[in-house]
Amino acid sequence: MLRESDPQPSLWEALLPAELKRLPAELEAIDAYLDDQRFIAPFRALFDRRLGRPSVPVDTLLRLLYLKHRYQLGYESLCREVSDSIGWRRFCRIGLDRPVPHPTTLVKLVGRAGPEVIDRLNAALLDKLAADRLLRGRKLRVDTTVVEADIDYPTDADLLEQAVRKLGGLVRRIKARGAAARTPFRDRGRAAGRRLRQLAYSLRRRGGQAMAEVDRLTGQVAGIARQTLRQAEVVGRNARRVLGRRPGDGRLGRLVGELQGTIGQTERLLWQTQQRLGGNRVIADRLVSLSDPDARPIRKGKPQHPTQFGYTLLLAEDERGFVACHQLQQGNPPDAAQLVPAVQRVMQVMQVTGHPPACVVGDRGFGSVANDRALAELGVVRIGLQRNGTPGKDRRALERTRAFRRMRNWRVGIEARISHLKRSFGLRRTRLRRLAGAQTWVGLGVFAYNLQRMTVIAR
Repeated sequence: MLRESDPQPSLWEALLPAELKRLPAELEAIDAYLDDQRFIAPFRALFDRRLGRPSVPVDTLLRLLYLKHRYQLGYESLCREVSDSIGWRRFCRIGLDRPVPHPTTLVKLVGRAGPEVIDRLNAALLDKLAADRLLRGRKLRVDTTVVEADIDYPTDADLLEQAVRKLGGLVRRIKARGAAARTPFRDRGRAAGRRLRQLAYSLRRRGGQAMAEVDRLTGQVAGIARQTLRQAEVVGRNARRVLGRRPGDGRLGRLVGELQGTIGQTERLLWQTQQRLGGNRVIADRLVSLSDPDARPIRKGKPQHPTQFGYTLLLAEDERGFVACHQLQQGNPPDAAQLVPAVQRVMQVMQVTGHPPACVVGDRGFGSVANDRALAELGVVRIGLQRNGTPGKDRRALERTRAFRRMRNWRVGIEARISHLKRSFGLRRTRLRRLAGAQTWVGLGVFAYNLQRMTVIAR
């Protein structure tokens, strides 16, 4: 059942001195800004207004999520800190005589909301910022970055060893449910683990002999995974027959479904390993994790991190530092194709002002003749997109003008903004898995950042 707020005051509130009732300036401004019905509206579709157990009040949930991403706290540490702080309790509107929501409750609420609700929440915030003339959108600088997935550095042997252990665990649980109990299956997880440890010892040596040993051990792990896969397929086939006779067994159904998904992932890993051992080192759309199969390897040309594993994030920042548009995508799509849709989304937000951005800047990844023409048709007056390759005489003269150089120098500032978002609002690495989880995580981080930025601009 939906609870938008909890207006009942605590009797202990009257006993507090005035100094303890006063919130810090930042939290006081955000508390007043969030006291708007447009922030409640995205959550109304998640709950029934009359039936079910009462939910955590939405205004409390929003303030808890702000504190979590503003100070990069885990759910358990967030609840512990809020429980111990009178100021944070008052900000979250939790009475002194009432318990703080359990961490697992917050986890379930965030998962239930998903990226759609968080997108609407960010849209409501941008709409309010634009209506209050805080978000102007006269100038935009656009860039892309990588939000890393919460995974270890992937190798073929490591992924195959994880697949072998996961298949063994799923088969063990399926058999414990009384399905395919007589189907033979051998858990080869320990054998795969031994090869993986031998591979780690081989990597300590240098030279071509060590790499040959690595390839030999990787082939052995692949052979173990192939044997495990054949037996797991038989177990899955027999378990589906039992599930047909027990359609009400939801637990068994989930286990069988997860087993089928892991079998498909293992087949893909075996194909990747075969390609690599055959000399093909570049595999498009490579699977890099079993726990987060949507993550992809992304190369951005950075010397310190030539390859990162996660998702590509596009950010559009206005002249006051607000993130006016963000888009998280799987893989590494071309930058140029994302520019015009991002500007159009910002124009939809800025319907209050009724004018397009006067200036749009971006790095060489966004520069193209088609983008210059499309932005001019949208009404953008100053376009500061650098181009790849050797520029012609006219283009060289344009890029040497003072106006273009000023736009180029202003564009560099978004690198600092991206660094700030990663260091202070958790956008370096998503702690939620799959593409939907990463979009939820990034959306909450951007929401917390824009709220905090509002307090700076509104002073």
